[in-house]
Amino acid sequence: MCGIIGIVGRQPVAERLVDGLRRMEYRGYDSAGICTLHGGQLVRRRAEGKLANLERELARDPAPGEVGIAHTRWATHGAPTANNAHPHATDELALVHNGIIENFKPLREALIARGRTFESETDTEIVAHLLSEQIEAGKTPEEAVRAVLPQLRGAFALAIAFRSHPDMLIGARLGSPLVVGYGEGETYLGSDALALAPLTQKIAYLEEGDWVVLTRAGATIYDKDNGRVEREITTSGASAAAIEKGEYRHFMQKEIFEQPTAVAQTLRSYLRPVEMQVALPQIDFDISAIDRVTIVACGTSYYAGMVAKYWFEQFARVPVDIDFASEFRYREPVLQPGGLALFISQSGETADTLAALRHCRAEGQTIAVVVNVPTSSMAREADLLLPTHAGPEIGVASTKAFTCQLAVLAALAAHFAVRKGRITHDQEAEIVRHLLEAPACLNAALDHDDEIAAMAHLIAPARDVLYLGRGQEFPLALEGALKLKEISYIHAEGYASGEMKHGPIALIDEAVPVIVLAPSGPLFEKTMSNMQEVRARGGKIVLISDRDGLAEAGEGCLATIEMPRVHPLIAPLVYALPVQLLAYHVAVAKGTDVDQPRNLAKSVTVE
Repeated sequence: MCGIIGIVGRQPVAERLVDGLRRMEYRGYDSAGICTLHGGQLVRRRAEGKLANLERELARDPAPGEVGIAHTRWATHGAPTANNAHPHATDELALVHNGIIENFKPLREALIARGRTFESETDTEIVAHLLSEQIEAGKTPEEAVRAVLPQLRGAFALAIAFRSHPDMLIGARLGSPLVVGYGEGETYLGSDALALAPLTQKIAYLEEGDWVVLTRAGATIYDKDNGRVEREITTSGASAAAIEKGEYRHFMQKEIFEQPTAVAQTLRSYLRPVEMQVALPQIDFDISAIDRVTIVACGTSYYAGMVAKYWFEQFARVPVDIDFASEFRYREPVLQPGGLALFISQSGETADTLAALRHCRAEGQTIAVVVNVPTSSMAREADLLLPTHAGPEIGVASTKAFTCQLAVLAALAAHFAVRKGRITHDQEAEIVRHLLEAPACLNAALDHDDEIAAMAHLIAPARDVLYLGRGQEFPLALEGALKLKEISYIHAEGYASGEMKHGPIALIDEAVPVIVLAPSGPLFEKTMSNMQEVRARGGKIVLISDRDGLAEAGEGCLATIEMPRVHPLIAPLVYALPVQLLAYHVAVAKGTDVDQPRNLAKSVTVE
């Protein structure tokens, strides 16, 4: 994920800004830039590649000034060029941005119609122009921010420097984290406390919808309704682990809440919002000639592959086989010549999956990998590398890597369908539109965290739990059961709802909670019938659905969890969050080791 740092200081800031960027290199990036305020001017320096290139640029052409912002960027929407690197600027201001502006395209078209000229391919630049219009109309920076933030939909963190106000910065967050740091006569802004650790240990975490005005005297924070608020100032702590965990109790909790940003960052690599098209990395083979796909993965990544099977077959009409990596080679699979073997892994080092990849390579398959570590063994051996851009995932139980995998796989399925001639441009644009909605919908799902925490005690005493889902929610039922097993040590199983009557219904009694994932839609009526079968046998149901679904079937449930109403395409991404949160809060209630559950490791490198 991208990194942001800002300093309102008393000494030159360029060197410290670059040092802050260096502390965020773990996020991954391929361009970087800074902008300082000096002599009534915006002094901007940007460079492709690693920070060393930016440092050389600064050595050649320094950026003086005691106030500034800086950014590391993945080449996502737009190539890794200096023009696309942040900060983006107009005559009036410069800004950096993490996340995605969901309604980027109509805002950009309206700005162009009003005579604004764009220099980059990014969604970020529209924010600079919207704010500049307000400043040019005589508004103060604070008034401009108040006017523009409500126009933006999606997930974002912003840091903004204004030419005419050289002693201040403004930051804002919605879905993407942002931290304020307090120093002696200086104030700081960062994506996380790790970036600010050399500068200060006194930090405050902005809450959802907050925006902040930074001066040397301190920070003035406003909430989403523009009311002035106070946020608790805490001591970040000395260790990197404590800093990275931030305001959260566990890494898993932090990573669950990072998902709107992580998914937004990932989607920016695969979508072209201006053209409303899917864009993949350079492909050196003819994807339209592939007539069969073999998906191989382990654990949570396998369930992502199960969802992808629905998408590939629905959109591209290409048959898909899916296997656990640990079983794949041993059943002597028949691999069609010229087929695509697709491997999914967080680490890119999982031994079973890597062995399966090499088996497919030997059998003449084209190799594609969806992986979170672009320097991993699988990434290096792939014909097509599809990074997830989830950022480091510390918790053993995968969360943000899973939803980012789903985002990549949805984009790949759509691209496949376009190349195969199975969907029109209008249908592709509709898929892109719904994928662009995903980060905001993930934010809406996270709004129900408190109620999920409040009902976790109803599940914690259980010895057995069943999860049910139909269609694309069936793999989510399997994933929900896996999460509960992994971190709470409760036996749980996931089933396709219609299979209950073929055996598992014998397990139903008053002591077995049944978690039902059922967004309203074509399959909801059949899922209701399965719920009645459970109720008739004394089963206690926890229904996860949207408002319409809860209104129709929520009465008499042990508990209900409301999700936003979403298009079926992105329902697997959105419904992943409540099952993650439920597992997390049950584990907390039971007092287990959430981040390091017994017998498990993050990357399994033995078969």
